Amino acid sequence: MDAASSVEDAIHFMHSKKISAIIVTEQGKPMGIFTERDVVKCYISKGGRKFREIQINEGMTRDLMVAEVDDDLNSVMSVMVEKNIRHLPVVEKDHISGMLSIRDIVLSQVHKMKTEIHYLKDYISGY
Repeated sequence: MDAASSVEDAIHFMHSKKISAIIVTEQGKPMGIFTERDVVKCYISKGGRKFREIQINEGMTRDLMVAEVDDDLNSVMSVMVEKNIRHLPVVEKDHISGMLSIRDIVLSQVHKMKTEIHYLKDYISGY
């Protein structure tokens, strides 16, 4: 979403797509990320201004941390926990190709644990 768009536009877009974070761009280049947390920060810090009067670039997080496609999932998880972030854009060949959420990582870990438990049960029972 363009940096000049309003926070209200971003909220409606995120709601319509059922997502909780978007990449903010200016002239097609990533400038930051706007998340549900940023909505709350805007509400508190902008002194009662209406969301339609606030540009995304006023409330976005500018320090854009990213993961690369080949990054180890455990490393990505560690960064997200250490930096207290729930969304991490994924970069591939100098462009953002996707977005990882902490939910994606939790689901991946749960799947991994279920698989390990299954194989351990088979091993214990002799199959």
